[in-house]
Amino acid sequence: MFSRQKILTYLKAHPGVTAAEMARALRVTPANIRHHLAALVKDGLAQSASRAGGRGRPEKIYRVSDSSLGDNLPMLVEVLLENVPASELDATLEHLAARLAGTTPEQRTILHRRLSAVVDRFSSLNYHPRWEAHAHGPRIILAHCPYTAVIAKHPELCRMDALALQKILSQPVEQTAQMESNERGIPFCMFRVL
Repeated sequence: MFSRQKILTYLKAHPGVTAAEMARALRVTPANIRHHLAALVKDGLAQSASRAGGRGRPEKIYRVSDSSLGDNLPMLVEVLLENVPASELDATLEHLAARLAGTTPEQRTILHRRLSAVVDRFSSLNYHPRWEAHAHGPRIILAHCPYTAVIAKHPELCRMDALALQKILSQPVEQTAQMESNERGIPFCMFRVL
């Protein structure tokens, strides 16, 4: 069976290639290449664009997706956080939390609606949040940490998340789990609304 990894390797070395060009280079049928390219595009590992050729349908050209190539954001976050003076860290986290919170519901809005606002806002920020009722008050579970790459060196980002939650909820929260694994081994963070 032909390996999709071979296609990705080829795309990294030859961005902007057509399926026909790749099929010739890798010595497989164009239909086989198109099948694998469609799967790679669907999985977000490759991307395509149309290129106007001569007559007929425009050709699709392929390259490795931007998300597959990676970025330097973890390094940037580390450098920025390491250069915040300790005396300004709390104010900086407050400012960042306010930006994360966005527009907040009115304080007198019922708690259920404010919890829904948390889920809406944090979903848009890729935290994969949910809330659940609990005997000791509602709990907010974040099933994805967008800061996984830097959280070990910068746990203050958890404080920033807590401050953002408090701004939306207009109530204090307490973090009760940080990157713990659930029964399926998937890490999560949890905050209890006080």
